[in-house]
Amino acid sequence: MNKLPLHITNGDSLTTFLNQLGVQGEKLTWQEMLCEGPTTVSVYSEEFLKLRKSFFNEIYNIELDTEIINVELDKLNHPEKYSEIILWFEYDLFCHINMVAIISLIQQKKIQLPIYLVCSGRVESSKNLKGLAELSDEELQKHFKNKILLNSQDLDIASTIWGIYCGIDHNLLKPYIVKSSSFKYLSNCLKAHLERFPDSVSGLNILESNILEIISNQHITSKHHLLGYALNYQGYYGFGDIQLSRIIDELSIFYTVEENSIILNRKGHEALLGQYNFASELSNKMIYGGVEKFNFQFSKSKNQLINSLLNAH
Repeated sequence: MNKLPLHITNGDSLTTFLNQLGVQGEKLTWQEMLCEGPTTVSVYSEEFLKLRKSFFNEIYNIELDTEIINVELDKLNHPEKYSEIILWFEYDLFCHINMVAIISLIQQKKIQLPIYLVCSGRVESSKNLKGLAELSDEELQKHFKNKILLNSQDLDIASTIWGIYCGIDHNLLKPYIVKSSSFKYLSNCLKAHLERFPDSVSGLNILESNILEIISNQHITSKHHLLGYALNYQGYYGFGDIQLSRIIDELSIFYTVEENSIILNRKGHEALLGQYNFASELSNKMIYGGVEKFNFQFSKSKNQLINSLLNAH
């Protein structure tokens, strides 16, 4: 019997899309968002799952369904069934952190199969970056046909980045911003990651500043309206509704909600002007891999993370 590929997708919508197109092979749907919350180098170890369950429960009041996760991941325990592994991930940070974790997991399981990448982003027909599920049938088939075989250096880079992400010194990611690899959008994602630490002047990260800029520059009628703008104008982050809704709520000290509008208050204007560092007034619970968000700030002048004043004391 001919072996078929194992397709690892970035969510249910893409798995459904591939099935509708009749793409042959087993599908493993990756449901995580490892760009937020604590992680360990050993992917889906007992400690890893314990940390993830606690994170989702505390930050999002979500009970992580470990049964579904285990059913999906069990497909990696039978590599003899497959001819190759095909990763379907997008141009953004959300997908790239998941992707390097998956590659690390495959290596930790010592699976010796060719690994290919199908990665969406820029397409000829659009000025905007596109997710895989946003592509036309023809565009998706073209991406599939042009899939990239990852070489040993690519796999080592992915595993190294995952190890750094799970560690305490994320400045170690900087050399990989300029390192050549088959990951076309990795540089943009690593830059985006460093810039989601609080700015050393304002104490707001780039996503938070962007949301306040939207309130300042657009006529925003409601939080739902604001969420729509934030989703469409977030660059290389790829965050979903629940993530950006959380950030919008955490920024509530900077804006006033009126009957048919949301406007910046005095603090909001001061934050955008960089008149004060507001890091201490924002939620400090978020963790990125092995690092607490508020232990570091991003210095634009030095183009690196520095110890925050909060951490120094």
